[in-house]
Amino acid sequence: MVKRASAHRQLRDLKMITAIGGGHGLGRVLNSLMFMRKRLIGVVATTDNGGATGRLRQQQQTIAWGDIRNCLSQLTQQPLAAEVLNFRFADHHELQGHNFGNLLLHTLNQVSARPLDGIALLSRMLNITTRVLPMSEIPVDLVAETHEQLECFGEVHVDQLCRMPRRLKLEPEVHATPEAVQHILQSELILLGPGSFMTSIMPPLLIAEIRQAIADSPAPVVFIDNLIAEQSPAGRLSLSERLAWMEQQLGPLAIDLVITNHADEQLTLPTINSIMPAHDAPHRHDPASLLQALERAVTLLYPYKRG
Repeated sequence: MVKRASAHRQLRDLKMITAIGGGHGLGRVLNSLMFMRKRLIGVVATTDNGGATGRLRQQQQTIAWGDIRNCLSQLTQQPLAAEVLNFRFADHHELQGHNFGNLLLHTLNQVSARPLDGIALLSRMLNITTRVLPMSEIPVDLVAETHEQLECFGEVHVDQLCRMPRRLKLEPEVHATPEAVQHILQSELILLGPGSFMTSIMPPLLIAEIRQAIADSPAPVVFIDNLIAEQSPAGRLSLSERLAWMEQQLGPLAIDLVITNHADEQLTLPTINSIMPAHDAPHRHDPASLLQALERAVTLLYPYKRG
């Protein structure tokens, strides 16, 4: 059910959009909407503990920089800058496997008062006007409690579970980045996904202030589904089952519309199902097609004409 009736709107009319998630999915959403510039905000999951990001976290006790770097690389309009951010040192190098963009963000954080300042500095260097905000500025990990009363620690292990856990939580409990909460409250559209359900979409929603801000915001919420089922227990659930599991974990989190290409007879929400995959990556949304779907979503969610 749509939270608020309003005058007929176009996507470009909106004063603020907040997109929440992680990985390549959030970066693709931000890339599709980058023309919104300062009116677009990305709130990024910071619980990744795999690969080079995990190594850096373990060695330096820092937040996960990988998804933030990915979003910035998809927002910059300088192809060389994107290549530099995504550059990974070769195996024979003493920094083998590390990603230059992650190291750069960590370095900027070391000379900044807070992680947000380092991200803002790199954004200015890359001439990126869209704000990219970590869900929290405190290092935190994702933990799953299984039905066997065991704890599964870290994103990498959570996605390798045989079935959906009994509960997801963050350790330690952390506060949201205040600016993220502020932008959610000021938004006229909130986007969740696409991306790994348990390790990209869920982590920001596990922070109480972010959940409360979404509940308090009058903005409609759109859930963007993956094009291809992910390799995790969540990938074996239908969209309606995933949304029901999310509500069981988080309590009521009103979603007003879904963008999905998957048929689901149990799904009662308004649906847009005309997304095309990227020509070079069938598991990623084509930016132009995603933009058209979001424009259609705004038309459906704000259907009333002025006067």
